[in-house]
Amino acid sequence: MKKLIVLLMTASPAMAASGPFVSLGNTNFVVLIAFVAFVSLLVYLGVPGMITKMLDDRAAGIKSDLEQAKALREEARAVLSSYEKKQKDVQEQSERIVAQAKEEAQLAARQAKEELKLSIARRLKAAEEQIASAEAAALRAVRQQAVTLAVQAAGDVLSRQMTAQGTSASIDAAITQVEAKFH
Repeated sequence: MKKLIVLLMTASPAMAASGPFVSLGNTNFVVLIAFVAFVSLLVYLGVPGMITKMLDDRAAGIKSDLEQAKALREEARAVLSSYEKKQKDVQEQSERIVAQAKEEAQLAARQAKEELKLSIARRLKAAEEQIASAEAAALRAVRQQAVTLAVQAAGDVLSRQMTAQGTSASIDAAITQVEAKFH
């Protein structure tokens, strides 16, 4: 194992160049100087600070976006909750309106039935009164006709039975009765 480590150390890239390591003829040394100069120039110009600042700004932007997203999510939850509450309130209100409309319809139907019963009772009473009035009128007409016929019949009977003497005796008797009643 020791031989392998020694072999690997002797076969490094720095050993691949020819000549001494610290000389401008050695390409590896020139590349090392150029790399150190480039890194120094980057440090001198503040590139690591700019990169750090850019990364910090990006992290702050991401953090701000996350906070804004959380705020929007909370706001959306609040709006959703508000709309769900409004929907529930509207649903309850519509159910109350439907129930009230049903009650009003039932009340209107009951009132219509009662009014119909009263109307039928009034019409029935009016019809009964008309029937009674017609019966009374018919009775009066029949009585009047009967009286008229009876008077005519009595007149006919009396005119046949009466003589001149009987008529004058009858008139005298009627006068006597009238005088008796007036005195």
